[in-house]
Amino acid sequence: MVKPFISIIIDTYNQERFIERALHSVLEQDSPPADREIIVVDDGSTDHTPEILKRFEGHMRIIRKPNGGQASAFNAAIPKTRADIIAFLDGDDWWAPGKLRRVLETFAANPGVAAVGHGFYEVLDDAPPAEMFVPDMTRCLNLASVEAARVADLGRTLLGTSRLAVKRSVLERIGPIPSALVFCADTPILTFALALGGAIVVDEPLCYYRIHDSSLFTLRDANPERVRAKLATQRFLLDYLPARLAEFGVSPEIIDALFESDRVELARHEAAFGERGRLEVARTELREFRKFSTSAGPGYSAFRAFAAVAALVVSPGRYQQLRDWYSRKNLKRFRDKLAPMQTTPAESFFQRRPVPRPD
Repeated sequence: MVKPFISIIIDTYNQERFIERALHSVLEQDSPPADREIIVVDDGSTDHTPEILKRFEGHMRIIRKPNGGQASAFNAAIPKTRADIIAFLDGDDWWAPGKLRRVLETFAANPGVAAVGHGFYEVLDDAPPAEMFVPDMTRCLNLASVEAARVADLGRTLLGTSRLAVKRSVLERIGPIPSALVFCADTPILTFALALGGAIVVDEPLCYYRIHDSSLFTLRDANPERVRAKLATQRFLLDYLPARLAEFGVSPEIIDALFESDRVELARHEAAFGERGRLEVARTELREFRKFSTSAGPGYSAFRAFAAVAALVVSPGRYQQLRDWYSRKNLKRFRDKLAPMQTTPAESFFQRRPVPRPD
């Protein structure tokens, strides 16, 4: 039997609202059906997802299993694939036309690379996409140096599940994904790919990333149990990933550079949920400033000093609410005008852009 050029893994759990669009977006790709195989893992859905999938059984292989989370879904599907390149899609996202063709072209043009990712459109539930997140140009991400690791840190989101395609040889070297990763199971794959050949991220938005109330990884959640699970996942990854990268020969300095922003983010989330005191929050803000700033003028230094003082004055939870408000209102655009700062690497390497509206 001739192997397909690419295997596609779609993971889904209780996504009856979204799964049909995801499946159609794969079937409508312009690569010949004979050159691809599609494997859908239904991770124990209890809604109408199984009935919807049944209508597609002639076009793809369906694996049904008890609910165990994203890592268990990946571990069930990956050994069943036959191609040398494997692409992933979450059941609540969908691909843009031409996505597979561009991915395969990129692998062909860069035979030594471990993975390929790309830009994406951000979609809030069922609303039209308002923003896209793309690199300023097609870039190679790797862990060749501390500076390269910091660039890779900024660009990792372009390798998330529905943007990720990786070589089978990389997955074989990684081995099974830890079952503790009920979500974020893509994170070990994309992280280790950076160490095992690097990744190309294409400067085109080739998928639609949907954010909705049942998205598993959003820390703005009123359910304390879900919040604790998400914080536990962040902590697990910050233990597991550095240890495995060290096994792959990545130096401690490069590992620290890659995960510095993750540690800052975890500290902020722990503060928001009452697990850190005011002094720790202020230290986190100053640590980020020192780590990522290379040529801050007096205006930006004053801004960061004000942020640190605010962290000491208000409660950690209230401070995080203020940071979220600042981010939602995009007040950074005013700060950049009044207090510009150069970062290393430049934030402009990866850009949020509005989606043009049809006339």
